[in-house]
Amino acid sequence: MQTRAHELMSFFQHHGGVARFSVILGAGFHPDSLSALEKEGKVEKIARGLYRISDYDPGSHPDLVIASLQAPKGVICLLSALSFYEATNEIPKYVDLAIPQGTHANRIKYPPVKFYRFASKAWKTGIEKHEVEGCQIKVYSLARTIADCFKFRNRIGVDVARAALKVAVAEKGIKPKEIMEYAKICRVDSIIKPILEALI
Repeated sequence: MQTRAHELMSFFQHHGGVARFSVILGAGFHPDSLSALEKEGKVEKIARGLYRISDYDPGSHPDLVIASLQAPKGVICLLSALSFYEATNEIPKYVDLAIPQGTHANRIKYPPVKFYRFASKAWKTGIEKHEVEGCQIKVYSLARTIADCFKFRNRIGVDVARAALKVAVAEKGIKPKEIMEYAKICRVDSIIKPILEALI
């Protein structure tokens, strides 16, 4: 039993210190091994079906990792994605997550999450997978995020969207053509095109 508990600790460490209960079981560990680590104070439950080691090092994007683990279909979007790419000075109050229309939004107590429901075709376009703290998270590409920010400009502010567009083109090397492709999907091409033309 002690050996399995030790192996489970190693498993946590290889997954950035955080793991879902279903993933732990899927890896062949018995719930008793998890209970033993909880009793010893080495592991703590942080949300329904989500555990982390007690001396957890939060790393650079802890909220994105913890939210993504609790919403497997969620894709980091809007301000949270801009912040991830360092394309804004705004500090997100929530983790912005896009989920497909008709999908049940998991109740997440921590961190604060704001869900956005996207049509299925739009939801699956422009997803990138990033390895963060040993966990894989889904984030919309920066070009896609810029288009989304203009689509939701009334919620996040048109100045924030404009500033991010400038950073994306001038500092991050994002090609205007790529932004326009996503702008057409999001139906904001007529808004973004003149701003882009003024930049180039």
